[in-house]
Amino acid sequence: MIEVQLRGWSPGDVEVVIAAFESPDMAEQAARPIDTHRAALEWMGTWGFRDDAHAFAVLVGGQVVGNVAVSNIDSHDTGWVSYWTVSHARGRGVAVAAVTKLASWAFRERGLFRLELGHRLNNQASCTVATRAGFLSEGVERAKLNQGGVRHDVERHARLATD
Repeated sequence: MIEVQLRGWSPGDVEVVIAAFESPDMAEQAARPIDTHRAALEWMGTWGFRDDAHAFAVLVGGQVVGNVAVSNIDSHDTGWVSYWTVSHARGRGVAVAAVTKLASWAFRERGLFRLELGHRLNNQASCTVATRAGFLSEGVERAKLNQGGVRHDVERHARLATD
């Protein structure tokens, strides 16, 4: 497995965030455009002021190539995992390594018991990341996401601290 490092986001990472969200598949996932210095700083800043979430920049060879996060941490010790990588880092196992490392951190450091994630059914790459990182499929949530007026089914995966 490829070696990744996780660290908090910093203002020096702005250009990587802007470039990542220029990709059409990433842009459609953002609540609003992340195409300026200010928007990128605001995106990074939202992760720093929440008790129910933590995001990490994913580094390979000292270069930021993605994001991995756990959010919506609830009173049942459950959190929601999300991740992305820049286009040139895809298909190399970066996301699998980052999600695996995040899960270990969340179970050990945050004391979480259950981690969940979901992906559109037409996103096979994300499904592969989930399963290779030890997240088992738990079923399909019909028409869960609305992106640009189009409803998408979502496959839910979960990993337990005891897995």
